[in-house]
Amino acid sequence: MTSNDTAVLRVAGRPVGRYVTRPELPARLSPRPYLHPVTTLAGTAVTELAPADHAHHLGVGVAVPDVEGFNFWGGRTYVRDQGPTELDNHGSQRHIAFQLRDPDGFVEELRWVAAGGELLRERRTVAATELTDQAWALDLTFSLTNVTKGPLSIGSPATNGRPGAAYGGFFWRARKESSAPEAFTAGADGEEKVHDRPADWLALRGGTWTLVFAGATEQTRRDPWFVRTEEYPGVGSSLAHEERVPLPPGETVVRRVVTVVADGRLDRDAVAALVRKAVSP
Repeated sequence: MTSNDTAVLRVAGRPVGRYVTRPELPARLSPRPYLHPVTTLAGTAVTELAPADHAHHLGVGVAVPDVEGFNFWGGRTYVRDQGPTELDNHGSQRHIAFQLRDPDGFVEELRWVAAGGELLRERRTVAATELTDQAWALDLTFSLTNVTKGPLSIGSPATNGRPGAAYGGFFWRARKESSAPEAFTAGADGEEKVHDRPADWLALRGGTWTLVFAGATEQTRRDPWFVRTEEYPGVGSSLAHEERVPLPPGETVVRRVVTVVADGRLDRDAVAALVRKAVSP
């Protein structure tokens, strides 16, 4: 059910996600492994790949717009006092090997390469777990280590002068439907109220599905969420929210996000119960 270039995630025997390790993509999309399609247990797709509005949005994965000036997000780069600019600064994430691969998950090693050199080495752990007969959880941890001899730093359009655009890290491009999905947390409703703010969990509710994103470590929960519903449906973390994240040689930054993938339009109580089940203490 797998090949050297793909891994298929299964829950209760059903395929729920396809992971592509070596996609053939143009350099300006910052080629990187991704999960797509990801589906609910009933088979509804809840990801999009290279949509017309943002060709560099690749299902579910890890993407950072600024690693020491190199773009591992794809598309244009936000330049202070200039705005989004086409630059020849794109990096790529290169799959080295699966250190472990089972039907319900894998551990992968990757190289983050730009301008011919390796900047970061990543260890990515992905696991799929059944929660109920209508919901499962995707648990994704990434660890980024500076393998250069000098200091690096991670930034975002926000740290480069674009307020409210602190995206970078885990990112999920969701299914686009005729109506925009609803976003809510335990105490707020709507994109404007939940975007750019930390929350233990954040839900995105579509026509027949609900996605719930939860930080599974204290540090991950401190990162504000990046949320879009009207322009396009997407949720991600904000590694570099107000300031660049320094990464000295040999140092590692780690984040873990657990996403509940559910059939149906869940309310707050149902969401909270699933998050408690999905995120181990």
